[in-house]
Amino acid sequence: MTRTNQKMYTLGDLVARFGGELIGDPELRISQVATLEQAAAHHLSFLSNPRYRSKLAATRAGAIIVGQGAREATAIPRIVADNPYAYFAKVSAFLNPPSIPAPGVHPTAVIEDGAEVAPGASIGPFAHIGKGVRIGERTWIGGGSDIGDEVTIGAGGLVYPRVVVYRGCVIGDRVILHSGSVIGSDGFGIALEEGRWLKIPQIGRVVIGNDVEIGANTTVDRGAMDDTVIEDGVKLDNQIQVGHNVRIGAHTAIAGCVGIAGSARIGRHCRIGGAASILGHLEIADHVEISAGTLITKSIRAAGAYTAVYPFAPHREWLRNSVVLRHLAELAEKVRRLEKRMAGAERSKT
Repeated sequence: MTRTNQKMYTLGDLVARFGGELIGDPELRISQVATLEQAAAHHLSFLSNPRYRSKLAATRAGAIIVGQGAREATAIPRIVADNPYAYFAKVSAFLNPPSIPAPGVHPTAVIEDGAEVAPGASIGPFAHIGKGVRIGERTWIGGGSDIGDEVTIGAGGLVYPRVVVYRGCVIGDRVILHSGSVIGSDGFGIALEEGRWLKIPQIGRVVIGNDVEIGANTTVDRGAMDDTVIEDGVKLDNQIQVGHNVRIGAHTAIAGCVGIAGSARIGRHCRIGGAASILGHLEIADHVEISAGTLITKSIRAAGAYTAVYPFAPHREWLRNSVVLRHLAELAEKVRRLEKRMAGAERSKT
């Protein structure tokens, strides 16, 4: 798990950089992070979920990141932090920076007329940079990627191999686009006339803010007329479909296989579980949490957690339950009638 010639840092170094309270030897040297089960003496591990507290006794980690509630749960050197998982994320990012090629343009890359590539950017083999494209400093365009005409990509970005960005899209600073993602393809705009479908030109753009990450094989459609907008800090997992004219608010996180239909508006700081589906033209308030597999069929106006999952069961049991649910309105009406009869019977006794 340790990289060749990886640099070592003392616990004191890490606390000086990231804060927290150090309990134990500040000179203990760490080279990498690891889970409690797999950690060795040169590893820093973490405990954020109380369910895994029992694993502390068996871990061989050199040091552990813990919360205030677990500060005395082990004698291992430890860093006490308000949010152990976030602290771990910062340390892991520090110890494992992305490997970025040296600045420059590979000989096989194609740079069209009028494109502006910053001197500190890196363009990989067989990449295509269209006319009028602007690429910022320290941005890497991976091999085989295609950046369409008039696209703008900010500084510090990572565009992994075989990403496609269609014409005119705007991408902010420090954006990560993983392989296979497609930004700005046509939205599903069609009109029916005499039994045949007519394509509606999709003339909007995709506009992506700063510090956004978009997973592998995720697609973000361009707007039909207005733009599709992904605000700052949004994190999209793999294999997500974002329809045309969708707006996703800042710092929202969406897990894999979610489908968002056109013109939906999702608020800020939302969390959407895997395989959830959101119908078009709906509005989701800020600070909404949607459970995995949930189908959202109407707007959500208030913050909170929402779930609409029918739990799995053995097939025969599921069939019986589905029959009951199908007649739920009838059963409810029968219960109301019985309640009225019982109430009448009680009154007649008195």
